[in-house]
Order: sequence, then C-alpha cells, then structure tokens
Amino acid sequence: MADLKVYLYTKCSTCRSASQWLEDYGIPHDKLAIRETPPSVEELHLGLKTQGNIRKLLNTSSKDYRDLGLKDKLDSMSPDEVFVLMQENGNLVKRPFVVSGKEAWAGFRPEIWAEKLA
Repeated sequence: MADLKVYLYTKCSTCRSASQWLEDYGIPHDKLAIRETPPSVEELHLGLKTQGNIRKLLNTSSKDYRDLGLKDKLDSMSPDEVFVLMQENGNLVKRPFVVSGKEAWAGFRPEIWAEKLA
C-alpha cells in the first residue's frame, strides 16, 4: 500500500488529469473510488486542518450539494455534521481528494501538487 491515497471519480476529467500527473511523475499512490469509499471522517478532519475552510473540501458544483441546500446551511453546521453527509454521499467531496502523511487536500492544481509531492 502506497503512502499516498487519492480519491477519484473515473468519469471526472480533473481526476483523470490528476491521475495522469501522478503517473507522469512516477508517484506511487492508491486510487480509491470517491463515491463508493469516501474519505473517512479522520481524513476529512485532516483536510480541514490542512485547507482551513470546510468549503474547500466540498464539491459545491454538484447537484447533491444544491439539492441539500448546503450553501445556506453550512454556517450553522458543525464540521462533524458536514462530514457525516460527505461520508453518506461521496459526490459531496471535492475531487480529487488526496491524503498524504499528515496532510489532506481537495482539488487538482499541478503547481500545488508539485510542491507537495514531486
């Protein structure tokens, strides 16, 4: 098992680009299906600690996010309440979601990934 976990959705072009980037740089990693096996609550807490804002962990462009009305509810919810929803519905997690050592982050920006991983 690699030290790097990457939660992906195979039909997502950003996830495919991120996966290709990891392959191009020869970075060993474990791929996990974000819908079927969303990040754990502990990993989401790590992401919150790393990124500092719960909105950066959420897929705010998803239909599920809109249908749940999270935009208007987030400020009154605790991180644990949000993480339970994310655990129940992997579509709510911004992808790709990366767990590397004592850090976790969401989204693919090659310059940030290069700084953290390459």
